[in-house]
Amino acid sequence: MSTIPAYRQVYTTIKNRIREGTYKAGTMLPTETQLENEFGASRTTIRKAISLLTGDGYLKVRQGRGTEILDISTTQKLNYITSITETLTNKGFQVTVQGMNIDKVTAPGIVQEELLLPPNAKVYRVQRVQCANGQPVALIINYLKENLVPNLEEYQDKFTALYKFLESKYNIILTEATETLSAASADFMEAQILKIPTGSPLLCSKRVSYVAQGPLEYSIIKLVADKYEYSIHLKGRG
Repeated sequence: MSTIPAYRQVYTTIKNRIREGTYKAGTMLPTETQLENEFGASRTTIRKAISLLTGDGYLKVRQGRGTEILDISTTQKLNYITSITETLTNKGFQVTVQGMNIDKVTAPGIVQEELLLPPNAKVYRVQRVQCANGQPVALIINYLKENLVPNLEEYQDKFTALYKFLESKYNIILTEATETLSAASADFMEAQILKIPTGSPLLCSKRVSYVAQGPLEYSIIKLVADKYEYSIHLKGRG
């Protein structure tokens, strides 16, 4: 007899069907009654599995319509520090960089302020276009404290996932991050790079990442809004 709870078995089966494409993004999940009959499970079991899948970014309940299968390729959870690259890779996409440039610049005002730098301090700037299965999904600019990543320019075009690279090369461990999300419209240059119409909606993320010594990185990321989604887990009232 299986020791795996029934709701977990239903959860795993549905998740695998979504990841394998049996249940396609944008379509509706079978009804609770249909799932009950298929799995021989109670409604409580089915609802618990659906709740878990919703929290993990695989499903979204549409009031009055049913439960929609989400595009799992680009759902990023915000309850731990992760990156676009890691999110896409974990969902089975081939992630590549379409053009990277690393240079040393005087920290812009907001970067100086957020990274607690003195006037005219230098930072490394990493600019790149992130692609999933060959399709551009994000414009990324990272500003990093110069003293914590010496000789970073030597590694241009040598990595795809910045955080994993920093961990392996510089033994940097991120401890926390603060992220602000807002909406934006693609200007002409952004639209050309991302291969979308000018004025298309973008999701703009501004993040400050910290290590034990203090702030390390300030990033600005602009994502194609209909290709990427954030999932936030909230618990309690505080």
